[in-house]
Amino acid sequence: MLGMAGRVGKQVLKGVSRSFYLSLRLLPQPMREAASLGYLLARISDTLADTATVAVDLRLECIHQFQTAVAEKSIPPRWPVTVLNAIHDRRERHLLECVAEIFTQLVHLPEAESELVREVISVIISGQVLDLQRFAAASREQPIALASAVELEDYAWRVAGSVGAFWTKLGFITLGERFSNLSEVELTARGIAYGKGLQLVNILRDVAADLAMGRCYLPVPDPLDIHALLESHGLWLDQAKRWLGEGEIYALSLSSRRLRAATVLPGRIALRTLEPLTGVTWEALQARIKISRGTVYQEMIRAFL
Repeated sequence: MLGMAGRVGKQVLKGVSRSFYLSLRLLPQPMREAASLGYLLARISDTLADTATVAVDLRLECIHQFQTAVAEKSIPPRWPVTVLNAIHDRRERHLLECVAEIFTQLVHLPEAESELVREVISVIISGQVLDLQRFAAASREQPIALASAVELEDYAWRVAGSVGAFWTKLGFITLGERFSNLSEVELTARGIAYGKGLQLVNILRDVAADLAMGRCYLPVPDPLDIHALLESHGLWLDQAKRWLGEGEIYALSLSSRRLRAATVLPGRIALRTLEPLTGVTWEALQARIKISRGTVYQEMIRAFL
């Protein structure tokens, strides 16, 4: 089998990812295949969940079929034409069209690695399903906000903190004592916090775009109260920095330079994203802050060094 998820890794992975593709390229070879396939499978369910022009019930049905096929090691689902036609990004549509090949490569992984992939995909999908159900009745005029910090942390754990746990377990399975000088228990806890921090940065960056679709991940009484929303935004920005700090400690414990670079890179990019979000105005959030490709490559070099 070709490295980095074979042909899919070369043609599809790079198309649907930017910064994470760079991290995967830096990973030691023993970890690369399972991490790449896990990312691709998560992106499939994420694409299904985010295709807003498809009815929520149909999206949930497709995700359920996909989740069942992954968990039960059965044949991949065949997507309805209406769903495929609703995906306007040709790279994401191509990803869904390659699902059979991705499943084939998952079957050929060592059993312990494939089980890890199936486990983390199940947790991620549980967060995506909860998301669809929670915001099913939301609209721009009547947005829905998460009820508490507990709900926000639970969501961040499901869709990203679980990836930190997966990364840790995969490292110890494939590299053993060469993975880290910390215990698996301590590293798992730090990895979970790191993953939650990465997801929180996405939430803080996209708060205006999400609100335009009726979704508010920040727990505020009234999501249409922009002053209260910006105040909450600042508080959670501080939490994101703390969680990302766990990622720095995590990376420093890892044994190889390539592994440290691959692990720390998403956090460095996230920190650069947080810089313009500090004290941000609502107008700037509406314009959607995004760091440049050049900045991403600069951070890649710094991470490696």
